[in-house]
Amino acid sequence: MILHQSHDVVDGVMVHPSNGEAWKHFNSVHPHFSVESRNMRFGLCTDGFNPFGSFAAPYSCWPVILTVYNLPPGMCMRLELFFLSTVILGPSSSGRNIDVCLRSLIDELPQLWSSRAVTYDISRKQNFIMRAALMWTINDFLAYGMVSGWSTYGKLACPYCMENNKAFTLRNEVKASFFYYHHHFLPPNHRYRKNRKDFFVGKVERMSPPGVFLVKNCMMLYQSTVTLCLVSNQVSRSFLVLVWPTIG
Repeated sequence: MILHQSHDVVDGVMVHPSNGEAWKHFNSVHPHFSVESRNMRFGLCTDGFNPFGSFAAPYSCWPVILTVYNLPPGMCMRLELFFLSTVILGPSSSGRNIDVCLRSLIDELPQLWSSRAVTYDISRKQNFIMRAALMWTINDFLAYGMVSGWSTYGKLACPYCMENNKAFTLRNEVKASFFYYHHHFLPPNHRYRKNRKDFFVGKVERMSPPGVFLVKNCMMLYQSTVTLCLVSNQVSRSFLVLVWPTIG
């Protein structure tokens, strides 16, 4: 449980999430939390599936799992070390109402952060005051929209590109399409940028490729996105602040 502070550090090699910029930034913002290496750092994973098979009657099962990132990389993803905190069942997906189903978990996480919990350390044969933090979420893009409150549909589906995306709407359709968006990532002098014939919409791509996705961009996005979500979805206020201290 204290490997993240005691493991060997190799320059230029990420051997544990604690070597990442997100972990280091969290330690700098919350030094009183990081000084105790036994404090718990969680990741939240969720996704939905039909337990009766894809050809059976419609049904939805959403397990919500907490993983412990204090552990070595070879242990934190073992099945016996997963914490199954919630199972959301129903004839259909809960959608953005997943916040209501996660309410009990939302209420317990602030208690572990502020009120703390007396925990027994079996290796040192003593009790200590443990705190816990939810570092990040792990999910696909559709579940990301449900958990965070961000709309993953329409022209602003990408939280990084925002209004700078290349989405367009077909003449007889109402859904946004990103069919030819990959041309945006080509080098500036690539021949396919000027070839109208091979373009789906017959346009020449003149926009330069996007820059490198840096940690400071993640933090700027985090601050602006949380403000937007708090205004649009009051139910998920506590959950959003806890799930998104950093973006990983």
